[in-house]
Amino acid sequence: MSRKTGPDRRTGRRPSNRWQRAAARLGRTHARVANLRRDGLHKLTTRLTREHGTVVVEDLNVAGMLRNRRLARHIVDAGFAEIRRQLTYKSAWNGGRLIVADRWYPSSKTCSGCGTVKTKLALSEREYECAVCGLILDRDLNAARNLAALAADSDTAGSGPVAGRGADRRTPPPGLVAVKRQPGTASAGQTGTVPPQGGTTKVRLLKHTER
Repeated sequence: MSRKTGPDRRTGRRPSNRWQRAAARLGRTHARVANLRRDGLHKLTTRLTREHGTVVVEDLNVAGMLRNRRLARHIVDAGFAEIRRQLTYKSAWNGGRLIVADRWYPSSKTCSGCGTVKTKLALSEREYECAVCGLILDRDLNAARNLAALAADSDTAGSGPVAGRGADRRTPPPGLVAVKRQPGTASAGQTGTVPPQGGTTKVRLLKHTER
């Protein structure tokens, strides 16, 4: 479109026919991309709520993360607010529950083996290495185990620092972790329980840091 004669309000110039055709093609492309993203988000959230009894999301400072010019576009394109909104009502539909981890919970800095918390963890460090117990683990898998343990603690305590809330459109979470529902633990209309850590399947969906 920039190489064609477009409209000019100052002079009253009308756009050329080629500019209008290019604008129509651009609009169709944007609509297709939006439909593909919407379809992908619905399939993702539907699969998570149907296959897992408990889904834990992290309430992170997305507004602060958008200040990073290298990650801002990828974070916005991921649609974290829409993911959290869909997980909220689809969890209720499928008899599951949605747990929101506190914003200041150090899921990535905490060692899932011994519980040691690092003071600093650079974004470029993709593997978590504990200086106390010597555990070396993928960064996202380590955080997923911590979130799964947090969900298990909320089950035993009844009401702890983590509680399920509705969708918060201001600060949507970029991190997701799902604890797989074991056979016989929940049915339609019931809340799934979280088995011990050794028998759980953890999935963490946090891809913006790898971009």
